[in-house]
Amino acid sequence: MTQSVPIRRVALSLAAARVPVLPLREGKVPVGNCPACTGNACGGRPNMKAAGPCTCPAPCHAWAAATTDPRVIASPAWAPAWREAAAVAYHPGGAGLTVVDLDNADAIAWARQNLPATRTVPTTRGQHWIYRGTMPSANAVRPGIDIKSRNQYARWLGPGTGRMTALPPAVRALVVKEEATPARRGVASSPPRTTWDSTVATGCRHTQRYVRTGLDRGLALIRSHTESGAGSKAFGVARFIAAQHTHCPGPCGLDAIGDEITAAAVLVGVPEPYARRAVANGFKTAAERTA
Repeated sequence: MTQSVPIRRVALSLAAARVPVLPLREGKVPVGNCPACTGNACGGRPNMKAAGPCTCPAPCHAWAAATTDPRVIASPAWAPAWREAAAVAYHPGGAGLTVVDLDNADAIAWARQNLPATRTVPTTRGQHWIYRGTMPSANAVRPGIDIKSRNQYARWLGPGTGRMTALPPAVRALVVKEEATPARRGVASSPPRTTWDSTVATGCRHTQRYVRTGLDRGLALIRSHTESGAGSKAFGVARFIAAQHTHCPGPCGLDAIGDEITAAAVLVGVPEPYARRAVANGFKTAAERTA
């Protein structure tokens, strides 16, 4: 309770500077959607890619709920979220910015060699490089590198140092449009489909029902992104599922799970090499974060 007050003050000061903000709970994740918004039953907010009619007063839908309105930030509907908040996040695209999230030393070294210098913010494991201008967001554009802009949030870690420069073509080129348009029917390759079950997970501490339920929800989420974003969702689903198995004695059949995630992404038009790379990076990121 006491911690939420200074966190909310940070949010209000950012909002006053026209930076849209939202609360993050422990684990650097947004608060969960309210019952009316769960599963996007409300249709989504008007500023999402698939514009919807949602006017929920609570901070549902993650980055899409970010706001600069102090009345909303201090409203009763947001109060429970601030009470459990561990940090403040902001919507880079809403502030006219792009964040290149460099997650390790190798990623930083690559950026120093290939990207123009700009404002830099230290993170737990790496750095945020912040540029003026917006672009599509994407995870795992290179090993250890995510792009956060129009449809993602970034954790606020301070103003950083250095002069902020304009978003360069080299950063835009990292988000290849290979996942933007589904391949024409009959053109996309389809990887061999291996179905996960308990027979390939003899060392897993979870029940088959638990794993299968979570995996099926993840596959449905990927398949719902028929226009764009399926590759990024494949990365996120792989990372989330792998994180659930980090304390299992193993094996847990992650190869079979990866095949199913890849197949779901390919089904909606993501080229197979890109889908497999996104899944592999998701598994790797989960392992690194629990090491």
